[in-house]
Amino acid sequence: MKRYNNFLIVGIDHGYGNIKTANTVTPTGITKLDAAPTFTKNTLYYDGSYYLIGEGHKEYLPDKWQDNDNYLFTLMGIARELNREGIASADVHLAVGLPLTWVNRQREDFRKYMLQRESVDFKYEDKLYSVRIVGCSVFPQGYAAVVPYLKDMTGLNMLADIGNGTVNIMKINNRKPITTQSYTEKMGVNQCVKAASNAMMNKLGVTVDETIIQSMIRYGNADIDSEYAEILRQAISDYADGIFSLLRKYEYDPKLMRLYITGGGGKLIENFGTYEHDRVTIIGDICASAKGYEEFAIAQLRKEGK
Repeated sequence: MKRYNNFLIVGIDHGYGNIKTANTVTPTGITKLDAAPTFTKNTLYYDGSYYLIGEGHKEYLPDKWQDNDNYLFTLMGIARELNREGIASADVHLAVGLPLTWVNRQREDFRKYMLQRESVDFKYEDKLYSVRIVGCSVFPQGYAAVVPYLKDMTGLNMLADIGNGTVNIMKINNRKPITTQSYTEKMGVNQCVKAASNAMMNKLGVTVDETIIQSMIRYGNADIDSEYAEILRQAISDYADGIFSLLRKYEYDPKLMRLYITGGGGKLIENFGTYEHDRVTIIGDICASAKGYEEFAIAQLRKEGK
């Protein structure tokens, strides 16, 4: 979150696996509750209903405004950022993103979705927030994450933003994005989780909890039997190989360009990928896109003289 003139800029990265602000990460699971909960942690109260947020993850939807979930996640993200500053009321300008190839087609719809109410009162973790949404800017997902690295992007570069639902690919030439060479594929980390789960079922007839697969992805290991672990490692390694095959489909050549990888899949590639380490930069900050949205929003508002 950044202060700008008389309002706050709050960047929110609406992933399918996690909702990220500049300083917080929350899984996208959401459940509407029938009554007030006994425990209020991770609970949002809005428009007469209670929602538990943070257990599991959201299903893939091609349009991020098809249901009200992302709006509820936005309120939660605002609350978590305001709470860090010790405030409960503010004017807020939202800075959000869409997959690279969706931005031009979906920007205005997503913007209207975010601006559906100018003034909104809600509770998060039993604390009342009163917020006025004064504006919303929508930027390319993934590209925002490399803002601190742009100064180093001389020559030809490729960006791969590996999220839970999609992989976004863009070429960047001498710090400038090549918009005609931007691509979105539904090959996010959730596809890897499904493949690993299926491998366990097919080879051993065992159902494995998703948290075990996620642990393997993030840390390269999990506290399970060695035979089970080897099956998961092989499935995750196959997915990592598939990512590089996808990049080559879009003309990735490590001898001609540098590769920048961002998103939740970065740790997967770091732990299981085969690549030239001196030619690949993995951006480990999962909140990098949300931070980049805030920087882009400030630049845009200054350009507009606001």
